[in-house]
Amino acid sequence: MPDLPIDMAAVEIAAPGGPEVLRPTRRPLPVPHEGEVLIKVAAAGVNRPDIMQRQGKYPPPPGAPDLPGLEIAGEVVALGPGASGVTVGERVTALVAGGGYAAYATAPAELCLPVPEGVSMIEAAALPETFFTVWDNLFTRGGLAQGESVLIHGGTSGIGTTAIQLAAARGAQVFATAGSAEKARICERLGAVRGIDYKSEDFVEVVKQSTHGKGVDVILDMIGGSYLARNLEALAIEGRLVIISSLGGARAEINLGMLMMKRLKMMGSTLRARSVAQKAEVAEAVWRHAWPLIAAGRVRPVIHATFPLAQASDAHRLMESSQHVGKIVLTL
Repeated sequence: MPDLPIDMAAVEIAAPGGPEVLRPTRRPLPVPHEGEVLIKVAAAGVNRPDIMQRQGKYPPPPGAPDLPGLEIAGEVVALGPGASGVTVGERVTALVAGGGYAAYATAPAELCLPVPEGVSMIEAAALPETFFTVWDNLFTRGGLAQGESVLIHGGTSGIGTTAIQLAAARGAQVFATAGSAEKARICERLGAVRGIDYKSEDFVEVVKQSTHGKGVDVILDMIGGSYLARNLEALAIEGRLVIISSLGGARAEINLGMLMMKRLKMMGSTLRARSVAQKAEVAEAVWRHAWPLIAAGRVRPVIHATFPLAQASDAHRLMESSQHVGKIVLTL
């Protein structure tokens, strides 16, 4: 076991607010508890929930570190009591409930997955939050199957670029919305049959025309309220709407008649507050189904930019500008 320091570099949220409240600091080295491992962090992914936590809108669940950061990649340097399935020295990527913006972080052993062959630590840090979220919502909850069609909103986000690739690799017909014609073409290069510029095109019309009036079988939505009515219009009979965020508002009116006539299903979920056992089920499914696609090079995280840990505020500014395509990663 390597000699471990007593404290470490980290980035904390000084107070709720803008990107400037992210502050480099020193923190005591975390201690792995029952079933946990200690990871020397090489890279950490930046995600929308980090921004919401910084703004004071998404507090960490009870018992989680107050530092932001939900996904990391690095080397296991210590095992807590009862931790199994992972060895000291192993390169892993892990889903964490917080604490990723630091030089060291603890993670449940069950939520650590080996870094796929040929994948860099920066790419590996961009895997857990998006792949766990997409797999659980698009395939487990949404039931997307080979030969079905799907509309993915936010197609050039970290979630979107992952969802497009996974859905296409598993034989679905993919449509995706994005904020410009250029970004719509990027969606197509990732595997969408049609990228839709939501600023100049109506996604309901495009989907209906492209599916001969049928609509899509599944929609993965991170917009919420402002899209709800049109999402129901764009769904096929027996369609499924899966909502994973509410960037466009948390409230909306819906036409229950359409819901009943088309026999639609609406569902939503979050990941962070679930139990370790529940997250471990998602990890197992991702390892079994998605990891082989990554290892084969058929699916790969899209990395837009990296920032040193101390420049986390700049990473947040970039994410909030929505100018990025894919993932933003902090490096150590």
